[in-house]
Amino acid sequence: MKNLKSIFRNYSLFTIAFCLFTSYLMAQENTYNHKSDFWDHVRFGGGIGLSFQNNYFSGTLSPSAIYQFNPQFALGVGLSGTYNSRKDYYKSTILGGSIIGLFNPIREIQISAELEENNVNINWDNRTGLTNENYWYTSLFLGAGYRTKHVTVGIRYDVLYDKEKSTYTDPWMPFIRVYF
Repeated sequence: MKNLKSIFRNYSLFTIAFCLFTSYLMAQENTYNHKSDFWDHVRFGGGIGLSFQNNYFSGTLSPSAIYQFNPQFALGVGLSGTYNSRKDYYKSTILGGSIIGLFNPIREIQISAELEENNVNINWDNRTGLTNENYWYTSLFLGAGYRTKHVTVGIRYDVLYDKEKSTYTDPWMPFIRVYF
């Protein structure tokens, strides 16, 4: 009888240990199979700009990506490249990046803050007598816009605007922002 109790107790302990160990393994397996939803919150977008005038050309490409934390907040990064030329006057290349924060107090309204850092390289035509320039310029844009599902139309203001060095002609700028 004592042997039977001992066998039963050992069998019970073995069964409990086996169940606990198996449950632990299954929990580990589920953890490893869990897929991150990070990319479900990433949205891509950007802008393209072209301008043509008499003897003048400007082209801009600016891809960006944001991470949508929730329906109200998003944070992202962007790159930008611009080429400008005016025949017999100058050629310039502007390369940079930015960090953008977006806040939607309600679905249709978007408030933004964007810190942009650009390297400006201006090559003047020899006939102008001007010295070529290469410098860094920082812009801090605060903006507001009307938002639909993928598109925001609005205006932004560069609070660090310097008329002599800015890569933009005016501190106020309308924008169209698109993210998918």
